[in-house]
Amino acid sequence: MGRYHQGSLAVQERVGVRELAEHVGRSIGAGIREVAAAFLAEQPHLVVGAADGAGRMWASLLTGAPGFARATGPGRIEVSGGLPEGDPLAGALATAGTRVGTISLDPRTRRRMRLNGTLAVTPGGFAVEAEQVFANCPKYLQKRQPLELVAEGVGVLSCGEALTPGQERAVRAADTFFIATTAEADGADASHRGGMPGFVEVLSPTELRWPDYAGNSMFLTLGNLAADDRAGLLFPDWEGGGLLQLSGRARTEYGPGGSRAVRFRVEAAVESLHPGRLRWSAPEYSPANPPHRGSTTR
Repeated sequence: MGRYHQGSLAVQERVGVRELAEHVGRSIGAGIREVAAAFLAEQPHLVVGAADGAGRMWASLLTGAPGFARATGPGRIEVSGGLPEGDPLAGALATAGTRVGTISLDPRTRRRMRLNGTLAVTPGGFAVEAEQVFANCPKYLQKRQPLELVAEGVGVLSCGEALTPGQERAVRAADTFFIATTAEADGADASHRGGMPGFVEVLSPTELRWPDYAGNSMFLTLGNLAADDRAGLLFPDWEGGGLLQLSGRARTEYGPGGSRAVRFRVEAAVESLHPGRLRWSAPEYSPANPPHRGSTTR
């Protein structure tokens, strides 16, 4: 696999960061370094992005005791357990050959690690043979502390094709979400987006919009969307432990002065409150977050 496919290259050229992207892209490798392996073993969460059996993209969250996701070789991670019943990606993560993108994010330290590759089924869960491994800077990551593991839960609360009023409120209040994208032969990717509450606009029950803040200049997500408009969003309720998963289509809008925004059309929505979920503290917002009208810092 090359460092970038044509979608990412086209966005880099349009934005004028091709040379910078080539330099930054040297951090992408297929091997898991010792520091990355140690980081992964400390995390209670792993976000996974993939397509379901019908081809829809989703992002899902796996939770377990630290060590449930671990490196077992220089190019392989293994994950114990699977997704709760009713999760849109439960079948995909039990199917060998699924192309997956993963991101391990530690709100305590504002560190994150991304690993993309191909899934293999194991007796106790699944493994991912790595094709891309890299770290990201702490920009737009909110700091949080874990509070408690909640044993009880009711599972899937609702499924629909548009946001309910309560889900609209949750999206408007969000300071973090994850996005899964794909570029067919180049596999899947899972990435993070963060900002002050309100940075994700709800234009209607089936349409969202958010600004694309300056990042690492690789444009893996926007590059994927340039090649394939399928996307899956995951909005975690950090303080309550609930999840809102959306699947649909997204496109990038380019504005004056180099500004960019992504417009997302909802095609499916799943809201869940699973047992074994982890609750986190209220956030300490990232100092990198651009100000947003009506937001407050703490």
